[in-house]
Amino acid sequence: MDLRLVSYFLGKISFAFGFVLLIPSGIAFLHNETSISAFFISMAACWILGGILYRTGKLETEQLSVREGIAITGCGWIIVTLLGMLPFVAGGYLGPLDSVFESISGFTGTGATVIDHLENLPQSILFWRTMTHWLGGLGIIVIFLAILPQSGHGTVHMYNAEMNGPAPERVLPRLREMAWVLFLIYCGFTLMATVVYLLLGMDFMEAINHSFSTIATGGFSTYDNNAIHFNNPVIEGWMTFFMIISGVNFGLYYRAYKDGIRVFWKNSEFKGYVTVLLTATALITLNLMSGMDYDLGKSLRYASFQTASIATTGFVSDDFDIWPSFSKYLLLLLMICGGCSGSTAGGLKISRLVMLLKLSYATVWQQFHPQMVSSIKMNGVEVNETTTNRVCLFFFIYMMFIVFWALLLTADGISMFDAIGISISTMGSVGPGFGIVGATCTYSGLSDFSKSILCFSMLLGRLEMFTLLVMLSPGFWKNKKGW
Repeated sequence: MDLRLVSYFLGKISFAFGFVLLIPSGIAFLHNETSISAFFISMAACWILGGILYRTGKLETEQLSVREGIAITGCGWIIVTLLGMLPFVAGGYLGPLDSVFESISGFTGTGATVIDHLENLPQSILFWRTMTHWLGGLGIIVIFLAILPQSGHGTVHMYNAEMNGPAPERVLPRLREMAWVLFLIYCGFTLMATVVYLLLGMDFMEAINHSFSTIATGGFSTYDNNAIHFNNPVIEGWMTFFMIISGVNFGLYYRAYKDGIRVFWKNSEFKGYVTVLLTATALITLNLMSGMDYDLGKSLRYASFQTASIATTGFVSDDFDIWPSFSKYLLLLLMICGGCSGSTAGGLKISRLVMLLKLSYATVWQQFHPQMVSSIKMNGVEVNETTTNRVCLFFFIYMMFIVFWALLLTADGISMFDAIGISISTMGSVGPGFGIVGATCTYSGLSDFSKSILCFSMLLGRLEMFTLLVMLSPGFWKNKKGW
């Protein structure tokens, strides 16, 4: 591995990140907020680090190897999340560990917060929180590839290391064109959500902050009680709509634009996604009507919002911690399921669950017909054995990490159900859990030990584990030729 090449790209990312901080610093200037000094300090740190990395690095080849692509992506995410915490700590709003937690939660789209009184924060800091969602939602590397001049032909390995799903989809043959198309779709959805929120009565800062959180499926709000603050079924309905469309593979929108809307109904993952949401909404609606004595309209309102939110974003419109156990377990399953591959949502991804169900069905059926040759198909195309093996391996490791984090949390004194909910929520980039971190609570009451391990959980979940896990191998960093 060429470490100077890795350093070169990390320097460019750090430089670019410093310029991004000009946006919240401009808001601080317009509102005459003291937080402007915190942003200037953060920008200086970004540019100093970027200069050191850039001068240390060197672009000697036009081709990146797989290892270099993984290293740039993994280290890039770590550096950006550490730089992203600077405005919080430099302004004195949070301590170092809480600042790191808030930054990682923002960039990974988890939406778990340690801030108890959001209304006391300056507008620029609130904007920065939701902007971390927006930057990390589509992907730091994807936005980097779309906006900045591309260097080298192997940047596809950076893209593959960041994008989620069993097999990163290429909707266009050229990587930068594809990244640019995804970025335009992302910006288009954000603009559309902002306009709708403005028309529904939000002021500009409310609208832009909540559109960032919605489209990036993050869940940060500018209010302590989240979406409950609005108590408006129309706003909740539109938020539900935007959360659902943000949980769909963004590449599928481009295919629909080119080939027509029928591509949605030919896509196995999209059909599975819609089926999961509709089924969960119907079951929770019935359960709320029988267990909470809500009428049909109120039950459907809360069930549809929380189903879409827990599967994708993490917004809260009602205290689901007091819902019947059946509804809470359904929400827990939705945290595991997540959204579609290639979307901004977290979780296992619906495509993997569809493959696992088809594989389970084929395996059981083969017990009755040993001579039968079965195949797994997605979108009418046969899935090769390598992909199915990776899906099974991913599912096993993913569930093992959920158990592992939950075990550590119980060792820290957290009850078993709460620990499982926290573990699933952070791995699935959801945010709210149950009990001590329920719908109306924050993560501020957790110990430093619990917050530290949850930082790893959020990063592992967002980068789908393998990118960071392979970097922990000593052999990964040796200067070997090949991959």
